[in-house]
Amino acid sequence: MHGNDDEPTELQIRPAHPDEYAEVGALTVEVYVGDGYVPADDDYARELADTAHRAAAAQVLVAVHDGQIVGSLTVAAPGTPYAEIARAGELEFRMLAVAKRARGLGVGTALVRAVLDEARAGGYAAVALTTMETMVDAHRLYEKLGFAAVPERDWATEDGLPLLVMRRALS
Repeated sequence: MHGNDDEPTELQIRPAHPDEYAEVGALTVEVYVGDGYVPADDDYARELADTAHRAAAAQVLVAVHDGQIVGSLTVAAPGTPYAEIARAGELEFRMLAVAKRARGLGVGTALVRAVLDEARAGGYAAVALTTMETMVDAHRLYEKLGFAAVPERDWATEDGLPLLVMRRALS
């Protein structure tokens, strides 16, 4: 037996590779559709699946555990196509997805912390995100990491789905 066999595998956060885009898209759709946030036939489900398109205009990060992609999110700078709510000086992230089999391992926390680190390194004043009212587990994660609701920035999709904005100032 080798010394490292019983040690837990490190969780790695890194940019997605092009040969992983289909897997990232499938995972994101599995989470959003499977958890009941988005109907399978919705245009947004198709957008979630199209990681290659996202990666051309934004940064797609993945969480890798035991050689498997177990989470992902998309990071968008203000003024870029995937930044829906980011204002000047804010970095935005979207489409956070954690595989059911990896929940409780700190995947979501590690992904969001990577965005916070990137925002600090890039000189951003804050990180902003949009979430749905029903994403209560995500809200707990965001609040734990210092995000607060910004109700005056809440908005709705074209079909009337209310969306909440949360923000964390960086110091």
